[in-house]
Formats: sequence, structure tokens, C-alpha cells
Amino acid sequence: MSLERLPSRPRSRDNHAVDVEVSPPPGADSPRGGGWWLGNTPGRQALLLAGDGLIAAVSLLVAMALRFEGNIPDSYVATIPPLALILFIARVATNFGFRLHRWAFRLSGFADAMRVVSAGLVGSTVFVAALFFLHASFPAGKDFMPPRSVVALEFFLSATAMGLVRYSPRLANVLLADRQRARLGPTLRTVIVGAGAAGEMLMRDLQRSLKHGYRVVGFVDDDPSKHGMILGGKPVFGAIDHLPDVARRHQVEAVLIAIPQLSAARIREILNLCADCKLRFKILPVSFIDHQERGPAAMLTDLAPEDLLPREPVQFELERGGERVRGRRVLVTGAGGSIGGELCRQLLAAGVGHLLMTDINENELYLLSLRLRRASRSSAVSAEVADIRDESRMRALCAAFRPQDVFHAAAHKHVPLMETAPGEAIKNNVLATRSLAAIAEDVGVERFVLISTDKAVRPTSVMGASKRVAEMVVRQAARRKKTRFSAVRFGNVLASAGSVVPIFREQISSGVPVTVTHPDVRRFFMTTGEAVGLVLQAGYGDYGELCVLDMGEQIRIADLARHMITMAGLVPDVDVPIVYTGLRPGEKLFEELLTEEEERTTAVSRKIFTAACPEPPGDLDRRIDLLGEAAAREDGAEVIRLLRQLVPSFVPPSAGPTSAW
Repeated sequence: MSLERLPSRPRSRDNHAVDVEVSPPPGADSPRGGGWWLGNTPGRQALLLAGDGLIAAVSLLVAMALRFEGNIPDSYVATIPPLALILFIARVATNFGFRLHRWAFRLSGFADAMRVVSAGLVGSTVFVAALFFLHASFPAGKDFMPPRSVVALEFFLSATAMGLVRYSPRLANVLLADRQRARLGPTLRTVIVGAGAAGEMLMRDLQRSLKHGYRVVGFVDDDPSKHGMILGGKPVFGAIDHLPDVARRHQVEAVLIAIPQLSAARIREILNLCADCKLRFKILPVSFIDHQERGPAAMLTDLAPEDLLPREPVQFELERGGERVRGRRVLVTGAGGSIGGELCRQLLAAGVGHLLMTDINENELYLLSLRLRRASRSSAVSAEVADIRDESRMRALCAAFRPQDVFHAAAHKHVPLMETAPGEAIKNNVLATRSLAAIAEDVGVERFVLISTDKAVRPTSVMGASKRVAEMVVRQAARRKKTRFSAVRFGNVLASAGSVVPIFREQISSGVPVTVTHPDVRRFFMTTGEAVGLVLQAGYGDYGELCVLDMGEQIRIADLARHMITMAGLVPDVDVPIVYTGLRPGEKLFEELLTEEEERTTAVSRKIFTAACPEPPGDLDRRIDLLGEAAAREDGAEVIRLLRQLVPSFVPPSAGPTSAW
């Protein structure tokens, strides 16, 4: 369960959406802010300027009264009307020049306050200059000049009053929004992590908006100089490490992380700190400066498992601006899957000429084709239901379509299922790959990219061993040099169909225990975008026969489960138990990306390992034929025996294959 994004409707304390009509506060619909009388029409602008002039005249009278302690001499009383008229004109003209009549009442900030002060200073200067001019022109009117203290007092009074007029609607709007949010339903007492520019902007945006259910009680920040400060009317309680104490002391229910691009390590530390606090989390992942058209609150996003990766995500860009992709005919097998679907989306975005998507899952294929056609508004998208094991069907499709590039993402990938049906792994992952590679050569495909897995390295499962043989098929085909063949090997893809992340989400939302096979099991993880970027880079970058992403450290699955429970606002092992079920047949405690032989011949380029692969056996085709015959006979024991001969590093589970029934 990922940390939730800012909801579009207010939510109750148990995070259920409150079904209410949200009525914006007065002025909320105005594009420039403020109430109906504070818009940007000429009449209202004139009213604001006239009000500034009246403020100046009244401030002059008050300044006189203060200067003479309420007993203004008669000589000065007579000068008040002409002085007020001159001051009125000076203030109106100066404020017009500073454009104070064009005021965004709900969005004004510090720079606008400085405009008010600057206009006040310049207005007072103009007023005094006008009086000196009149005094020089009419020397007899010496008493026409007011005391200097009156000029200073009038400036402070006028600037203060003009500021109050302009900032009062904003304050009133904040107070009104607080009251309306309270009427709409219970709000979540919230702490903002980060008292910097992003945190301050987020606070201001939350104060103006009704489209959330948060009541901010304060901030935490690691900068000691900010501790004890008041920001947006809310205190900075202390360091981030004090967050659990702050949460308990102030009954906090939600945490908004307003430190853009906060490191994954620090996020994990925060989740560990708050594991016992039952908090909801959101994060501001990018700087609001890059998205000025959106408020910070609108950019709050779910804190997702990819935010926990112990490394910075790798961004891939196709070389030469994707020129190698633009206009080409591309076939993607397994298009209905997570990787295949994202491949199709990115290929269309890169300007592929015509895309043919195939999959045996007709429902997912149909939905994907609808989404892509709607998003790209392109007719260059075709979808064909096809089983990659059906050689005649695939040959007919390739002969008709004549693809220039093939991305082979179709495969059986679930380790436990392939342990009970090893023959199916051979048919789909080995025989179909060999058949498709041969078809690709026959129809003149220029590039063929196989999607492989880290489970192919020193495999302990039938699935991993079958993908290892598929890599051998690709390497053997690459020796013929008719088509450029390559394999891409990577670890688990976060949130892909059937992976642990959606399984954990479902278990947490259902209130059942989260199941982890072993306390020490670890896996490499990457995002879908990284996986597809790597595939495209390998396919069009001509890096080598085998490409592997530098995936950093492996993540403990038990830690991932605990963090996801915490992100859901629950306490691990209290609200949601974690149950260890034991390693499944064919499952490893940890994965590897390269064999020792491959590591000795590895070069690193742009976070990609490019391994020089050993030669496959000379009788590879004969051995694969034997595997196919054993698979056709449903002889699982023979399949495993032949796999062990072909892949010497394959160590199957001691129990061997068992019946699915």
C-alpha cells in the first residue's frame, strides 16, 4: 500500500472519502483571487485607488492628532484640507504607478508587501516634494508645511492600512476555509516534514484550498536554525528524528513530506521511525518551481515502493533523439504484460512508424490497444491475439507485417507454477524463443531483443533455467550475424503484474497477514520505466549481446513489507501480521545479475553492464529438441535432467517437481 496522494475530496479519520458538495469560499472562483468586489475590473480598480487616497487623508488627520496629542493648533487645522487633497493625489498617482490597484488578494506574498512599502515611501516623497514646490512658489505660505513627524507618522499609518486592506481578504479566506473544512467533516491533524521553501508553499496552498482534509499543526526540519520558528502561523517543532514524539504529543494522523527529491535512504529512515505511529504519508517529489501552473498540494503524490530504492533511478534516453526508432515497424510479444505494455507506450512516444502488439491474453491486449490509440491518436497500432508457441501463426504475422525490430517480452515467469509444470516453461520460454528467432531471421528482422531475468544466473528454478537456455538461443543466433540479437537481463520490476508489491497491497487492504517466504530473502528491484528504458537502450544502442542494469543493492522483502504496511498508516506485526511461509520450490534467498565468467568480461557504460557471453554448446539445437520431446511427453523429471546437462549451474530444489494437483 503506497502512501496516498492528496485526495480530491475531504477524508474522514479512517480515510474514507466524505461525500459532500464542496463549496469554495468567496472569491475562490475568481481567476485573480479575492471576493466579488475585489476583482480586476476597471470600476473595482478605481474603487481600490480611491480607498487608498481616503486612507491617506484619514492617516494625515490621525498623524496630526498624535503629533499634537489631540489638540491640533488652529494654524495647522486650516492646512489639513489642502494637505489632504495633495496627499490624496500623491498616493493615488503613486499607487497607480506601482500597480497596487491590480492586486491578487488571495495569492499575494512577500514581494507584494514590499510593493506596498515601496509605494508608501515614494508616495510620501512625492507629497513632500509637492509641498516644497508650493513653498518655493509661494514663500508666504510657510506655515503650510506640516511637521516632519506628521509626514513620518502618516507614512506608517497609510502603509499599514493599505497593507491591511490588501491582506485581510487572504486572512479571512484562510479562516473561512478552515471553518468550511471543519463543517465538511473530520480533518487529519498533520505535520509537514521540511520547513523550507517547498514546505512554506505547501502550507500556504493547504490554507487556501478546500480540496483536502488536512489540519496542519506544525513542521519538523533537520535545520537547527529553524527549530522554534513560526512558519505560516505554525511552529517548527524540531528535527525529523523527533517526528514520533511530535506525532504522539500532538495526536498527528498524517505526515506530508515537503522536501523535493528526498533520498530513498532518508524516506526509509522516516518510515522506520514512525512504524508504531499509525500515520498516513504523502510526499512532494519534485520542486514546485518546475510546475508553477500547479500548487504544491496538487503535486503531493503517493509515496510508492520505488521511492524506497537504495539508489537513484536510472534515466535512459535513446541516442540521437530516438532517430533509430522513428518510423520503424516494431513487433512486441507479450504486449499485454507490464513490460510489454510499457514498451509499446514508449515506442509510440518515440515516434515508431507502425507497432504490432501480440499476446495470448486477449482482454489485456484489447484494453491496451484502446488506451494506446486514444493516447497517441495514431492508426499505426495493430493488435493480434497470438500464441508465441504457434509457429505457423507467428510466421504468418511476421510475413505480413515485416517487422524491422522485435522485442520478445512474452514468457512464463512465475517460479512456483513452472516448478509444477516444467514442460510448459520449455515450450514457452525456450522452444517459442528459438522459433521466433528463426522467423525473425527469415523475414529480415534487423534487431531482436530478448527480455530475460536475473533468475537465469546460477538458476535454482525451472523458470530461471529455461530463461538461461533462451539466452543461449539468442547468443547462438547472434553468431550468424544476419540479425542483431541481444538479451536484456534485469531483476524484479516494482508493481508489475504478479510481483510482490501488488500482492502486498491486496493483503494489506484485505486485512489479512502479509506473507513473506523468508526473513532474509532479498531481491533486486527496478522501476518499469527503468526496465523499458534499458530494453530500448540495449535494442537501439548496439551495446552487446547481453545487457544488465547496475541495480545497486538488493532489498530485503521483509523490510519492503514493513514499509508498505507503515505507508498504509498501520503498524507492522500489530495491525497487520507478517507471516513467514518458507522458501518455495526453486526460490533463492538472493539473486545475482552476472555469472563469474560474465563478470570477468564486463564493461560498464552509462549504468549498463555489457557482458561478453561464452559460446553456447555446439549441439544446442539437438539438446533443445530433446527438451521439447520430454516436454511433449509431460516428463518433468526428464526435462529437469536435460536442463541440468545444458545448464550445469542449475541446482533444482531437492524435492523436484511436484504435481499441481
